Amino acid sequence: MDAYIGLVLFVGAAGLIAIGVVGILLSNHLFRMVLALVIAEAGANLMLVLAGYRWDAVAPILQPGVAAQPMVDPIPQALVLTAIVIGVGVQALALTMVIRIRETYGTLDMAEVRARMEADLAAASGVEVTGSSERPAGGRPLPGPDALPEVPR
Repeated sequence: MDAYIGLVLFVGAAGLIAIGVVGILLSNHLFRMVLALVIAEAGANLMLVLAGYRWDAVAPILQPGVAAQPMVDPIPQALVLTAIVIGVGVQALALTMVIRIRETYGTLDMAEVRARMEADLAAASGVEVTGSSERPAGGRPLPGPDALPEVPR
C-alpha cells in the first residue's frame, strides 16, 4: 500500500513538472508563463521531498530516553525550504517585470511585446529594423500556390 501511494505521489510530482514545462513552452502570455513556472517549481519541490521520505521513519529529532528509530532524511527537506524561499523571490521578480511590461507596452502577449521592444530599441539607437535573415520570405502565412513560380514541363 505504501509503495502504491509513493508511486501515485511521484507520478503527481512528475505531472506537475510536465504541466509547468508545457505551459512555459506553449504559452504566449507572460503571466501564464509565470504561473506555469510556479507549477513546475511545486512539482520539483514535491519530487525532492518524496526522494528523502521513508514511510517507516520518524522526524529527525533526537530526544533523551527515546530509542533510536529510522529517521527521514532531513537534507531534501532543507533543500526544499531553500528552494521555496528562492522560488518566492524569483516569482516576485518575474511578476514585477510582468507588471512593468504591462505598464510600458499595454499588453502581455510575448510576440507583440517583443516587436514593440525591438522597435523601441531601433528607434533609440537610430538603426532601421531590417528583419531576420532566418525569417521565411513572403511573410506569414507562407505564400500560396499562386505565389510560386511556374515550372515548365
